[in-house]
Amino acid sequence: MLFLGGLGRSGTTVLERVLGELPGTCSAGELVHLWQRGVLDDETCGCGQSFSRCAFWTAVGDRAFGGWDRTLATRMRVLQRRVDRTRHVPLLALPRLPRRRRAWLDEYVSTFTRLYQAIAEVSGRPVVIDSSKHSSLASCLRHGPQVDLRVVHVVRDSRGVAFSWTKQVRRPESVAAEDLMTRYSPARSSVLWVGHNVFFALLRRLGTPTLRLRYEDFVAEPRAHVAQVADFAGLPAGEAAAGFADESTVLLTPSHTVAGNPVRFRNGPLTLRRDDVWRQQLPRRRRTLVTLLTFPLLARYGYLRRTGHGDTR
Repeated sequence: MLFLGGLGRSGTTVLERVLGELPGTCSAGELVHLWQRGVLDDETCGCGQSFSRCAFWTAVGDRAFGGWDRTLATRMRVLQRRVDRTRHVPLLALPRLPRRRRAWLDEYVSTFTRLYQAIAEVSGRPVVIDSSKHSSLASCLRHGPQVDLRVVHVVRDSRGVAFSWTKQVRRPESVAAEDLMTRYSPARSSVLWVGHNVFFALLRRLGTPTLRLRYEDFVAEPRAHVAQVADFAGLPAGEAAAGFADESTVLLTPSHTVAGNPVRFRNGPLTLRRDDVWRQQLPRRRRTLVTLLTFPLLARYGYLRRTGHGDTR
């Protein structure tokens, strides 16, 4: 199971779409949101059908649970609040958990395990891509004995992330035309950026196989970095060029993603290019604030150097 992690607006959905074109992979979207947005709210799948009318997800539900059950979805939402929250990550790092919390965690992870297995079986592809991003879900999944968890820790310049979180973006999968994606202030997104990146570093220290990938490096040399991720996922390196029309253009085919930014609905050619509009449009005071709040990790990831690609190990 290939888990794409990092703070939102870091390019994980684009990376997922590109990786989803590799033979042997099935991109499923942000599965942490499946229970609410898919089962309970019946939002639109990446294929354009509503979740309840999508033949793929209907088959997955039948295989995993004998059909989608609102009671199960409600139960998973309760368990999410109990174990799958960022504030629980330090507790999840402990070698032993309190008995009740361990029971909640086992129930939660075993349900996800059944889901991943069903996705692999229905799709006929052994590598399931979950772009949930949340460090807390990855921390839960590392406790699953049947989950071969491999994390791609996606990092983007905190100033670009902060700028992106201030923009208004409509959620096209929602039935409410005025429904917008969440927005954060630069200060809030800076705190979240630091927290998520620190917790993914903690996962790595705890032994979870982790590959760190900078968004800027990926869009600069997409084929080379897709090959790196393919090797990390155990896929044949020769298949890394699948879907590429040239060095920077990917031909996207329809996917069954349950959540993510609007690019998950895009099909056809997609040219990957660096998005640095924040350098012109992020006000100087906000840029300075974000730089100060995230300075140690900006330096660690190589964003304070004019050249260099940073450490992608």
